[in-house]
Amino acid sequence: MAQVLTERGYCVRALVRQPQRADHLKAWDVELVQGDLRTSDLVTLMRGCQVLFHAAAHYSLWRRDRSLLYAVNVAGTRRILAAAREAGIERTVYTSSVAAIGVDPRGQPTTEAYQSPPEKLISEYKRSKYWAEQVAHEAISQGQDIVIVNPSTPIGAWDAKPTPTGEIILRFLRRQMPFYVNTGLNLIHVRDVAIGHLLALEKGKTGERYILGHQNLTLADILGRLAAMTGLPRPLGEIPIVIPLGVAWLDEVVLGALGKPPAIPLDGVRMAQQKMFYDARKAVAELGLPQTPIDQALRDAVTWYRERGYCP
Repeated sequence: MAQVLTERGYCVRALVRQPQRADHLKAWDVELVQGDLRTSDLVTLMRGCQVLFHAAAHYSLWRRDRSLLYAVNVAGTRRILAAAREAGIERTVYTSSVAAIGVDPRGQPTTEAYQSPPEKLISEYKRSKYWAEQVAHEAISQGQDIVIVNPSTPIGAWDAKPTPTGEIILRFLRRQMPFYVNTGLNLIHVRDVAIGHLLALEKGKTGERYILGHQNLTLADILGRLAAMTGLPRPLGEIPIVIPLGVAWLDEVVLGALGKPPAIPLDGVRMAQQKMFYDARKAVAELGLPQTPIDQALRDAVTWYRERGYCP
């Protein structure tokens, strides 16, 4: 995001929890200020800015993190939007997620027009993003200029943590994925997501939400593409979802109760029972969202991980 904004001539001030871990942003002449969504002086830190990109959130599929998810994603969104209003921010782009929308039960790619009831959303993370989006709509109803974007599954370079999707790529590269489940994702190049945020700022309609996505692929298709571009063998085949469900239940419910941090979140496996396919035509038509080929996004991710020693 910072790279795209500075390339387009914007001066960027970034709120970061640990500036020493964000030194790479200085390469794009980004001003770093220390804090998070619970910082008391958010208004002061925002003074002098014209627009806000609220992309901060806590991501976890562990049920034990429920309180933190709501404290950061819901209460934190309420605090930063109120601070933006007080600081005189002219327009805000709020980064929600397709997680907040849910999956259309009719089996077709989901659009912005659909909304799953919150109780039907799988995981406290998804429900926290739903309620955070409601906070944004409350602010909009009170006259605040906010555009909502709902990224699907970004992939590409700079996924340092990594994200769950980056973890899939890494596990494939490390030969740690002998089998896979029958699920699916909507993928988009991470740079297209960043550009989509800027396009939402410049062209988005107040109160509207835009899915920032591109191509729907099954997990088998994704792994096949990775195999073709790396020369590594594909996983052996598909396994029934009941097997990882059992492992995740044992890991999180039984071993977790004994104090062992779970490696496989149960809600993550439950989510995999749905093909999370989305339709981004609204963002393409109204914003001009770019659609970089997904093979390029996968290749960029593989190259970035290999060059930085994440895998052999």
